[in-house]
Amino acid sequence: MSNSFSKEERVAFEDILEGFNDALVLSRNVSIYNTDGSMMERTNNVIYRPQPYIAQSYDGMDQTGNFGAYTQLSVPATLGFQKSVPFILDALELRDALQEGRLGEAAKQKLASDINIAIMNVAAAQGSLVVTVSTAAGDYDDVALCDSVMNEQGVQAFDRYLALSSRDYNGIAGNIAGGAGGASVSRSFAGTKSNTAFERSFVGMVAGFETYKLDYANRLTGATGADPTMSTLAAANNYYVPTATQTAATGETQNVDNRFQTITVSSTTDLPAGTAIEIQGVEAVHHITKQGTGFSKTFRVVSVTNATTCVITPPIISAQGGTDAELQYQNCIVTAAAGRSINRLNTTTAPINCFWQKDALEILPGRYAVPSDAGVAVMRASTDQGIELVMQKQYDVNTMKTKYRLDTLFGVVNKQPEMSGILLFNQA
Repeated sequence: MSNSFSKEERVAFEDILEGFNDALVLSRNVSIYNTDGSMMERTNNVIYRPQPYIAQSYDGMDQTGNFGAYTQLSVPATLGFQKSVPFILDALELRDALQEGRLGEAAKQKLASDINIAIMNVAAAQGSLVVTVSTAAGDYDDVALCDSVMNEQGVQAFDRYLALSSRDYNGIAGNIAGGAGGASVSRSFAGTKSNTAFERSFVGMVAGFETYKLDYANRLTGATGADPTMSTLAAANNYYVPTATQTAATGETQNVDNRFQTITVSSTTDLPAGTAIEIQGVEAVHHITKQGTGFSKTFRVVSVTNATTCVITPPIISAQGGTDAELQYQNCIVTAAAGRSINRLNTTTAPINCFWQKDALEILPGRYAVPSDAGVAVMRASTDQGIELVMQKQYDVNTMKTKYRLDTLFGVVNKQPEMSGILLFNQA
């Protein structure tokens, strides 16, 4: 075939794939769910992924009145990212084989970055466990706060990850190397941990989190204006009742996304999307035991609907409605009152450092059905995580130019915002 790949191009593609695989640092630390192409096409690239059950237990031998159905919650996941790097080389440029190699390297780097950024964007926007520190990064206790919040709310104590902005990561590395106070503070580690932190600014495992340094990080703008208020009285209907499905007026049954809730507040003027909040009198509970933690439950504003309503994650599941589903998925205890203050936690603009448990975030590799007999040369291969990279080539005899493109299709979903969060430094 006139457009077939040369041996050199195939070797170059293998090198690109290898580098692409190595660059997918964050995708290796989230769950992977492989989809069926035909099914995804028939469902408009949307599939509902189940959230974990939370069981209830009762005392005694006679359980006659305790048998009931469990509510299985699920969340929609979409193959919503179609990333492509196209480029052209003419017959003169192709005389230098390095041109093609450099462009392939750049394409690989950009596509890998797109996947990592997509994961970070979802984690930064929907992570609901909010930890704030008043000072700059530089202490073990900063990361340990994230560990404490996860433990208190029953998040699994394994496969935890923390991605830090460069400055915050290096601040912690400085603490390991010699302490925030320089030579006045010394630390003793087995092996070469201190030397590695000093020589390479490498942190590694801290307080149960495998840490990573980002050369990019989203930023969260500091809150301005006055704190709004809301009512937590049962009559105000600001509590949430989980439900697996809902029935439309026409009779169709469809799944419900239980990660989000619309609440009514005094004003949304100073509650832009992304704002981290806690509500006076709303206490976080351990998701399994339902015991109060003694600390406020934290939430994120996902979107603003109008002047008095906004969407938050997670929903306020306080069991004020008394249903079995609420008791099963209860995530807070509410001391009900009118006019409760909504305290905004992001008081100063700062980089968003994301932490998560592996099962919270999920990437869905997709696949393009590119025909191989339509006059275009096609090569495809998959990474260890199942993410497919497709390379295509087509020559135009009119212009003596060869078109190349590298493509990947994937989706990212935060299945459980209460198993992921953000760490903000320099907050007043």
